[in-house]
Formats: sequence, C-alpha cells, structure tokens
Amino acid sequence: MLVTSKAFRTLTVFVCMLVLVTLWQIPLNHFQSLSPPAFHGHDLTAKVDWSRFAYTQYVTNTAYLCNSVMLFETLNRLGSRADRLIMYPAEFSAQDDSVEAKLLRKARDEYGVKLAPIEVQSRNTADTTWANSYTKLLAFNQTQYDRVLSLDSDSTILQAMDELFLLPPCAVALPRAYWLNFDDRVMSSQVMLVQPSAAEFRRIEQSIAAAGSNVYDMEIVNDLYRDSALILPHRPYDLLTGEFRSKNHTAYLGNSLEPWDPVEILREAKFLHFSDWPVPKPWIEAPETVIAENKPECDVDPQTGRYDDCRARDIWLGLYDDFARRRQGVCDMAVSTKGLAVRQDTVKHLWTWL
Repeated sequence: MLVTSKAFRTLTVFVCMLVLVTLWQIPLNHFQSLSPPAFHGHDLTAKVDWSRFAYTQYVTNTAYLCNSVMLFETLNRLGSRADRLIMYPAEFSAQDDSVEAKLLRKARDEYGVKLAPIEVQSRNTADTTWANSYTKLLAFNQTQYDRVLSLDSDSTILQAMDELFLLPPCAVALPRAYWLNFDDRVMSSQVMLVQPSAAEFRRIEQSIAAAGSNVYDMEIVNDLYRDSALILPHRPYDLLTGEFRSKNHTAYLGNSLEPWDPVEILREAKFLHFSDWPVPKPWIEAPETVIAENKPECDVDPQTGRYDDCRARDIWLGLYDDFARRRQGVCDMAVSTKGLAVRQDTVKHLWTWL
C-alpha cells in the first residue's frame, strides 16, 4: 500500500523536516501573540476582571457582624482580588457611634467591603437558631455580580479561594457534607459558589414560602440543586474543627489507606468551619470543663509507641485561641481563653504549620 511504501515514508520525513525548519524561522513572539491573553507571563488570571466576582457575607446580629468583618480582614490580608460584599440588617446604621456602625465603617474603609443593607429573611421555625438562615440565600439575588462566594461566618479562612470564581458555569457549586451519611448525598451550604440570577432567586423565594418548620437554607439548596449542582471537593474547601477530635478520618480523607496527619491537613485546608458540639461557637466563652472533656486526645506516636503525638490537640486549641485573639484585635470584643490553656509556643507552631 502507498502509506507503507518506502517512497511515502521518505516523503513524510522530508515534509516534517521542512515544517520544523519553517517553524524554527518564525519568531517566538509570533506564537505568543496567538496565545490567550490570560496566559501571558504564565499568570492564568492576568486578564480576569475580578470586579465581576465577590465574597459575600450575610449578617443578622452584632456577633455575626464581627465574625464577617474578621473574615474580610483575613481576605484583605491574604490579598484576595475579588470584591467583598456584606449584607447587613437595614436597621443597622453606618453613621452613628454604635458598635455596629464602627464595624461597618471598618469593613468599608479598611478592608474595601461594599455595604448592602437588606431585610433579614426570617420565619417561624422549629429551631429558632436557624430562623434567620434564609438570609444566606439572598446571595442568589446579587445579580450585579457574575458569581458570588457565600461563606458561613462561624469559620476561619486559611487561604484565599479566588480560583473558585473561575470554575465552569453552573447555578451553584457546593461541597458534600462529608460528616453525614455519604449515601444521602447531602451538600453543605457552609460554602456556596452562586451564579446569581432573577430566575434562580424566584425559585429560592418559592421554596422559602413553601418550606415546613424544619426546613432551612441547607435543605432548600439540597432540594433544588441535588442533581444539578457542581460538587466542590470538601478537601480543602470545607474542613470541620471537629475533624481534629475524630478517631475515624476516612470520610474526610476520602479513603481508608491514607494516614491521618493533622499538620498536613491544616496546611492544605482553605476554609475551616467551627463545629464541635457540645463545645460552643468560638465567640462564646466555653466552661473549662467543657473544653477539658471535649478537646482532642493525643495520638500514638509511631516512633515512640506512646500517646504523645498531641499535634491535633494543639491545632484545635490553637484555632480557638487564634479566633479569640483576632476577635479582640479586629472587633475589640473579648472572649475568655482561660479554658483553652494554650501555650504561646502552640500558637506559634500553628502558624508555622500553616
């Protein structure tokens, strides 16, 4: 056949050599001019218009306002490029001498946060703790942005997450609630990448209006998007503090073979949510007995065979201590840390690990 003949092979080699010689003579900058602009200088985000995206926070009371300002302080410190938007109760003023006004002005003036007064979305529910959680879903109505990243404020941001804004288009992207039954396919609303639209917000409003007394924001999002949401990897985007107390890490690691290394897990994590029942949220002073009874136990050190690998305990205590210290520094609001019994070298190690 022609394609196997010696003459054909010789011609093919000659053509390839001719092409290579021709290409060699074309200046490199010609090919660079054909590359997508975003690849210039090896920076894939060089041409991204970050004003199209925003990290969003919703606020229902003073404590959560402080938490939100703390998150924006972290994003500012980490050099995140997307906008920052805080949705706060319209009855809060940014002009007077109240605690709320001072925090709103600090967010705006020091951390570049845009202020958006809203009406808190509240209903009579079986659990008053979550009665205002529907307010989170206002993220779907922020149509001035192409995408918004909604983060629960009872959390700590460990690394910026700007890359999430560049994911393929989808109405919403969320991680799985890895701490729940995997077969139930429950998604966590602690981290929500939302593509706002009037149509999707109408669906949200209809779901809120029809919700039963035990249905909250997480249930609504799961009901609407269970089969269409883009799934974010919970590792590294949704780590619970309770994971450092756990003795079985298969669900978080995603396999049963990888050894648990609390330092490496902390280093890779980008978003950490405080969830440690019965330990209260980190802005609420916990009785010393509660901390003592629920803090992580030390693990067996494979080198010594003794229970003297206390890194998980030190990380856990350090995260709570760090939250309290930042709350004092950012909001001028104190939280007692006496029950944490955190040594200064532990806090130092925490940020060395990070």
